[in-house]
Amino acid sequence: MPLVQIKGVGGYLTLEQKQEMIRMVTDAVLVVEGEGLRPVTWVTVEDVQPGAWGVGGQPVTDEDLRVLARRRDAA
Repeated sequence: MPLVQIKGVGGYLTLEQKQEMIRMVTDAVLVVEGEGLRPVTWVTVEDVQPGAWGVGGQPVTDEDLRVLARRRDAA
């Protein structure tokens, strides 16, 4: 039974975005594992408190992610 655990900075994704991520990740897993495992494929999305997540020794917040996303969208 596949189990996928996703952690991200809390406050960044909406509930609807998390639900879409669950659907899409499930579909991606089943491309490899086989459609028959859909009923037993688990995906969890866990929030980490903004600022309690770090990259390269620097804390990351939900606002930091929004700034990065805007830069990417502008490019």
